[in-house]
Amino acid sequence: MISEYSRPTPESLLAKLKEGERAKLRVYIGAAAGVGKTYQMLEDAHQFKKQGVDIIVAFVEAHGRAETEALIGDLEHVPMREIEYRGVTLREMDVDAVIARRPEIAIVDELAHTNVPGSKHHKRYEDVLELLDAGVSVITAVNIQHIESLNDVVARTTGVKVRETIPDSFLRRADEVVNVDVSVDTLRTRLRQGKIYRVEKIEQALTNFFRKGNLSALRELALRQVAEDQAAKAQDYREREGLEQAVIPEKVSASRRDRDGT
Repeated sequence: MISEYSRPTPESLLAKLKEGERAKLRVYIGAAAGVGKTYQMLEDAHQFKKQGVDIIVAFVEAHGRAETEALIGDLEHVPMREIEYRGVTLREMDVDAVIARRPEIAIVDELAHTNVPGSKHHKRYEDVLELLDAGVSVITAVNIQHIESLNDVVARTTGVKVRETIPDSFLRRADEVVNVDVSVDTLRTRLRQGKIYRVEKIEQALTNFFRKGNLSALRELALRQVAEDQAAKAQDYREREGLEQAVIPEKVSASRRDRDGT
């Protein structure tokens, strides 16, 4: 879920779209796979479509989840680009096709993905930057462990070295960074039910990356990342408008964290 005080709405992004000509970027961050980032993006897409916004799916990975596949529904999906690599045909997001289609907004999943050799760009976040430069606004998603500056912290916490990362500068480009969150127990239940990984991977995940201590730490990292992003954007806004910086007592921030159960 997304906490109520930070829940974005289609109207919030629509308002930003009207502020200027620069394409807008919304990034959903989660503590781990299975929190609901892709589901949230697709729900957004349907809401935008109902309001008459020209929105398409540029890339979505359902991971075999029936609920996610069903939610794609009648959303327009730009065909993927097929690339031959080592005798195998692989599919990647077709950046040029999306730009040629020129939607107002594109949904792009798996932001930290490394593209197959022969693709236009090495990384998917570079694909997204090209879409933004071409005037296409983007809603995308990434897990907290893929943020470059947190890579060492995540490795020390979980014992897992994540090799696919996105630079922090990408998040600074975002107009909105939003945390998608569920409780540790809910996430582990989803894992046991086969809603995140295939059956043969469930036990290994539960005893390694998806241990309760790991997930709690990753949730805290995600919350802090979003809070820091919101604070930085608020400071930038006040500087642009010539306003004094707001002073928020630490006990207020602590009370909010306690209220949200974090």
